[in-house]
Amino acid sequence: MTALITGGSSGMGLEYARQLAGRGYDLVLVSNRRDELAAAGEELCANYPVSVVTRFQDLAVEDAADRLFEWCTSELGLLPDIVVNNAGMFFFKELTEADLEKVQALLNLHVTTVTRTCLLFGNAMKKRGSGRLLIMSSMAARIPAPGITVYSASKAYLKSFGRSLSFEMKPYGVTVTTVCPAAIATPLYRLSEKKMRLGIRTGFIRTPEWLVRRAIRAMLRGRRVIAPAFMNFYLPPLIAMLPGPIEQALWEKLK
Repeated sequence: MTALITGGSSGMGLEYARQLAGRGYDLVLVSNRRDELAAAGEELCANYPVSVVTRFQDLAVEDAADRLFEWCTSELGLLPDIVVNNAGMFFFKELTEADLEKVQALLNLHVTTVTRTCLLFGNAMKKRGSGRLLIMSSMAARIPAPGITVYSASKAYLKSFGRSLSFEMKPYGVTVTTVCPAAIATPLYRLSEKKMRLGIRTGFIRTPEWLVRRAIRAMLRGRRVIAPAFMNFYLPPLIAMLPGPIEQALWEKLK
């Protein structure tokens, strides 16, 4: 059994690798962070009796999924049992023309690469008659807010895409699980260590271990969409209830 994990060198991706290795899965880790990727490979090989293959690749370019699929199937001769679409990027700011390159990279990474990865690997899984695809969306999929304009829109796409695709794939023995976490303690948000610890203590931020354990369990049960953490139930509706002038005033203060 083999699991391919994008963004597998740190944060939630590395935690997926640890927990899947603990379940006996051989690993293929993909990341654009060369040093972290090498360190993750060494750690996993030292702590788990599984094989670990790493691939240094930028997934935020248009043909990334095609090159990854070709490498896996042709060079490695491998079709993973699980593909975890975890790689992501985040920024909070008012968008200008200067951000167009960064915006395009985010759209490539969250939308184009995930879509093509799921279709390429998913189609091969359909022919085999088994496989699991996991997509990391976010609670932000339900919060179209200023500052995370493109991020939240891309995560809304992933939630919709993953749920719809799950119905298409199910008759062929392939499951698609979309995970919509609230705040998780990873380097993605670039919070200070003090703020991160405070968030974890108060329950506003959950640990990667907590989330990944629930995500893997949901995936193995064939769940379509999960949104763990109580914040998922109260925060999006509260934000949706904010009058436009108040939301505008908050944004003016935060930006």
